[in-house]
Amino acid sequence: MYRARAVADALDVSVATIYRAVEAGQLDAYKLGTGKGTIRIPGEAVAVYLARCADAGSPAGDDVAGEVA
Repeated sequence: MYRARAVADALDVSVATIYRAVEAGQLDAYKLGTGKGTIRIPGEAVAVYLARCADAGSPAGDDVAGEVA
């Protein structure tokens, strides 16, 4: 389990980017505590997020239903 800051540092992005990804449902995280609390991100969730980002950047990720243009 990683803190948002650790994931942001590892990916060289801002902490706000990590929180946006969590809020958008693109990156799974667990909320701990009450009120504002804190979040922890499982390592597997980071791996899935990175794979999705890589797929989105590939030419095949632009095709609808896998069709080649």
